[in-house]
Amino acid sequence: MRFDTKIGIVVREDLAVWQKLNVTAFLSSAVAGGEPETVGQPYEDGSDNVYLPMFRQPVLVYASDEEGLARVRERAMARGLRVAVYTEELFKTGNDDDNRAAVRAVEAEDLRLVGLAIYGPKNAVDKVTKGLSLHP
Repeated sequence: MRFDTKIGIVVREDLAVWQKLNVTAFLSSAVAGGEPETVGQPYEDGSDNVYLPMFRQPVLVYASDEEGLARVRERAMARGLRVAVYTEELFKTGNDDDNRAAVRAVEAEDLRLVGLAIYGPKNAVDKVTKGLSLHP
């Protein structure tokens, strides 16, 4: 099945594996929470156990360095795409209020990005992630 929209997550390539997974999980939740149409219906097994719904479409995860993340964020914002950010400071906070305060305290061009998620029309997401490799 082909989709008109795309979910892309870009993660800084020099993070520890646990950090990459953590960042990807948090950024995925941002797309699901901010774009409800991306989530399908609950799953059910043959024993009638019900499971949480998941995205209706694939999520592509890319690797980048810090400069590439900043470039992707700038391109996405310029195109009006929906963006979620995860900054280095969020590894030191312990709750949602502190997370938002940590991001709010920094001007956009000074964000120390370790990851971001982008959601929007497929062609636009392809253009802002152009040149990035899929995460190995």
